[in-house]
Amino acid sequence: MVVLTPVAGLGIGAAAVVFGELTTHSSSEVLFSGQDALPSLIEGAAGWTVGALVLLMICKGVAYSLALSCFRGGPTFPGMFIGAAGGIALSHLPGLPMIAGAAMGIGAMTVVMLGLPLTSVLLATLFLSADGLALTPLVIVAVVVAYVASARLTPPPDATPARAHPSAPPDARGAAAGGR
Repeated sequence: MVVLTPVAGLGIGAAAVVFGELTTHSSSEVLFSGQDALPSLIEGAAGWTVGALVLLMICKGVAYSLALSCFRGGPTFPGMFIGAAGGIALSHLPGLPMIAGAAMGIGAMTVVMLGLPLTSVLLATLFLSADGLALTPLVIVAVVVAYVASARLTPPPDATPARAHPSAPPDARGAAAGGR
């Protein structure tokens, strides 16, 4: 662990440098949790191209994965930030307003990271304050779809048959193991 932590730190730094060099945006968008950068991302969404947003999601996702493996921090704000970036990128499609895309992305990514649907809807709604109430139905749909998709993609628990208690009579042990 002592050797791999600096390697993970170098990987996070490399992701930030790649993002900073390939876009006109700061590498700090990748480095920090996103708690302070999320409002400015939403407010300045017009200054972001789809390519820069997708690259931000990739680089932030790599940095986030490495940070979760060995550094301090939680899953909430980086997940919200990545979700907002994805929602803003999708808002470039016809018919999806930017704030609706950001709200849906925040809710969907939060439920995937936390596994708490009600909390995810609440966080997205409260974070977007004035727009949150009007966007709640869209956020609920996004959260439900993301929750069901992540539940379906999660591998099932180990399906090995349960063994009978060792003190059970021989007939019970044989029946529990599938034999006679």
